[in-house]
Amino acid sequence: MGKKGGLEPLGIVPGELEFLPGLLLKWYRAGHRQLPWRLDPTPYHVWVSEIMLQQTRVEAVLGYYQRFLQALPTVQALANATEDQLFKLWEGLGYYSRARNLHRAAQVICRQYQGQLPADYDALLALPGIGSYTAGAIASIAFGQAVPAVDGNVLRVITRLTACEANISQAAVRCGVQALLSQVIDPGAPGEFNQALMELGALVCRPNGAPLCQSCPLASHCRAYGQGSQLAFPVRDAAKARTVVQRSVFLLRCEKQVALHRRPSKGLLAGLWELPGTDGWLSAEAAQKFLQQEWNLPVRWIRAGGASRHIFTHREWQMHSYLADCAQPVGEGLEWFSWDQLQTQCCLPSAFSGFLGELQNFLQ
Repeated sequence: MGKKGGLEPLGIVPGELEFLPGLLLKWYRAGHRQLPWRLDPTPYHVWVSEIMLQQTRVEAVLGYYQRFLQALPTVQALANATEDQLFKLWEGLGYYSRARNLHRAAQVICRQYQGQLPADYDALLALPGIGSYTAGAIASIAFGQAVPAVDGNVLRVITRLTACEANISQAAVRCGVQALLSQVIDPGAPGEFNQALMELGALVCRPNGAPLCQSCPLASHCRAYGQGSQLAFPVRDAAKARTVVQRSVFLLRCEKQVALHRRPSKGLLAGLWELPGTDGWLSAEAAQKFLQQEWNLPVRWIRAGGASRHIFTHREWQMHSYLADCAQPVGEGLEWFSWDQLQTQCCLPSAFSGFLGELQNFLQ
């Protein structure tokens, strides 16, 4: 359809969106959400907020953001944090690779930039975990640089506005939208411009359900609205079928301690603590045999517990549990913790949250 990085993949005429800054900024300035990172848009705060907001709702991020900055108020503090401390602060947010990349990037910033985020789009882009959207957001909001920040909200707004039938799953199309917005971004208020587009996509031109077109400041210019085809945009690849994995999970008790297992350093939930388990639903007899063979655990008794499920992006765990009382806190690869330690020191991913009430009762 055209060359990568230009407007050709979009089928949009240059200059078509010249009206955008005026209408968008007027709407945004008339009233927008008062979010903490907007009230204090220092580079570190903007960076942390943007990483947390990736694939996560604003409402879910607010409490995490405040706790994170209280514990790690500077880039240096983040760089010096242990991985377990960082994961505990991140516990429940999911996509833990984001936290790991924050940590790695903070260490690079301390080594190369004296603990200050670089005020340069390309330098930001070179940091671990920072892609074109995040680099654009930090550069525009924190440093006032006229660089677009193109996320899913922005792609939805622009493709509906222009009735663009190009597939947003293609890198060339995303680059095209970025090139298009580079032509119209307000150089005097680039951070507000980018946040206004994101705000419009989040609250009005919504990702789930019908858009609130009657409240949209751009409705009179929107081709999809004029055609009544809003829900046909954006065009994207069909979602991949989710893989279903059946797992047996073990709630292992010795006196007042529970056993946790550290997951492998690569793959799903890499390096995090988990309730010990294995793929497949085991019978009680097979479960006890597994515990003896895998960890050489002296099991006094074992019985079936509750069930839970957790949905990852492309995978679903369907879990059945077993409660086992052990004579000794042993087992290669297992570590034993009290309930208080589990609450304060160990990051247990939300995949296992459905078993926490049962586990607490088991330890009493």
